[in-house]
Amino acid sequence: MRRRHFLKNASAATLVTILSRYELADAYAYERQPRIAFGGIGIECSTYSRIRTRMEDFEILKGEALASSQRFAFLKKYPTQFIPTVVAQAVPGGPVERATYDFIKAEFLEKLQTLLPLDGLFLPMHGAMFVEGMEDAEGDWMESARKVVGPNCLMSASYDLHGNVSQRVIDNLDMFSAFRTAPHIDKEETMERSCGMLLHCLDRHIRPTLVWAPIPVLMPGERSSTEWQPGKRLWAQLPKLNEETGVLDVSMLVGYVWADEPRSTACAVVTGTAPITEKEIAVNLAQQYWDARKDFQFGTETSNIDKCIEKAMKATTHPVILADSGDNPTGGGTGDRAEVLEELLRYKVQNTVFAGIADLPATDACYKAGVGTKLPLSIGATLDPLGSRPVKATVKVIFLLPAAASRLREAVVQIEGVTLVLSAQRRPYHDIVDFTRLGLQPSSYKIIVVKSGYLSPELAPLAHPSLMALSDGSINQDITHLPKNRLRRPTYPFVEDLTYTPRAIVSARAPT
Repeated sequence: MRRRHFLKNASAATLVTILSRYELADAYAYERQPRIAFGGIGIECSTYSRIRTRMEDFEILKGEALASSQRFAFLKKYPTQFIPTVVAQAVPGGPVERATYDFIKAEFLEKLQTLLPLDGLFLPMHGAMFVEGMEDAEGDWMESARKVVGPNCLMSASYDLHGNVSQRVIDNLDMFSAFRTAPHIDKEETMERSCGMLLHCLDRHIRPTLVWAPIPVLMPGERSSTEWQPGKRLWAQLPKLNEETGVLDVSMLVGYVWADEPRSTACAVVTGTAPITEKEIAVNLAQQYWDARKDFQFGTETSNIDKCIEKAMKATTHPVILADSGDNPTGGGTGDRAEVLEELLRYKVQNTVFAGIADLPATDACYKAGVGTKLPLSIGATLDPLGSRPVKATVKVIFLLPAAASRLREAVVQIEGVTLVLSAQRRPYHDIVDFTRLGLQPSSYKIIVVKSGYLSPELAPLAHPSLMALSDGSINQDITHLPKNRLRRPTYPFVEDLTYTPRAIVSARAPT
């Protein structure tokens, strides 16, 4: 009885913290267990990319595969079962083919329908999906889900820090949480906050209020990391704001700059039961972000490809890590551009590893030839032949990764002083294991080249120093010179003299 009394009288912030730490396994045992489903779709799509994301590019989990997924293992620690539907996720890339999106959405909605009635729905999303012929794809997904589950079901979503929010998203949700770190090291923590709020509100029979404040600023993630200022200062205050009376969660999003959509913008989002306080917080954060707009800078040394290579070659420390930022597949780059490889060979660099270039024909040719074989290859520009040109070179195959399917193949080849990784499909090489599984020890090289923006938490400590090449590609860091946009609203720095007064907007689902 004492535990029940505590739960009923604890503050919202306290209960959410407790739930997310799983300290009260029987928190809801005295009431009917709520029926909660989960499912969503996640991808970051550059509208400047010519490639299309299709069904084969998604990892789609459902049924037992989803229920046992390590990504959602934390759900098993809650006292209430979260029923799996469909979760689809893909490496960031170009716009999603409409037929692919429609098929995945239909399967998700069909599964939801079979689970009715539902008390709650958790949506693990990304927030920067672009679907051919559609604006605001996440808004469409959430609105469609709302129509199935009905007005009384509570819906909570988790988002990437670089997701784009819209009024349609806000009007169909009850709760919202976004990452607070870039690089993203709080993915599971964010999903826990989202689920903790959902369980708390179902237990208290609360329909919370969502409030948001759009901020007309767009920055690439490489200029708005939470590892340096002003991002570090701005996001550091959010946990304390979660402790405010009547506040369940506070989020602030950078948005996704490489999407030509009206919803592309930074924003502050607050979930709670005290709309006046929520509005004050949202407006205050929006003003702080706006005031800091000119302070966002790259957190590492940047230059063009040639100057980065020259500096790397002259460095007296190692390894130097050079990031090919314009073709970063985790930001929406195609991953098949070979300009950096071309320059590395022209400079005759030595003791350099480059991971990697997505090239299915070249990778398959290496597997056909076998380890130890020398062969001529055309490398790069296979996914988007119009975007760049290939490099012609004679290579020696030195490693072939055993792969269960041809799409999972990865080959390591030697071209003069460059050890190059080729992959059959687009993928990043941002963790140490991405190298060691190929027989490569990254710390042994003088220069490491990766298709990345800011470095991952695993690679960053290795860099002595870190350099970022402002290379071309579908996520070009020179954002003010991106191709002309049709749909994006006026934002800084695209409009230098823009004026702005923050305004908090309440969700249409706010209790009346």
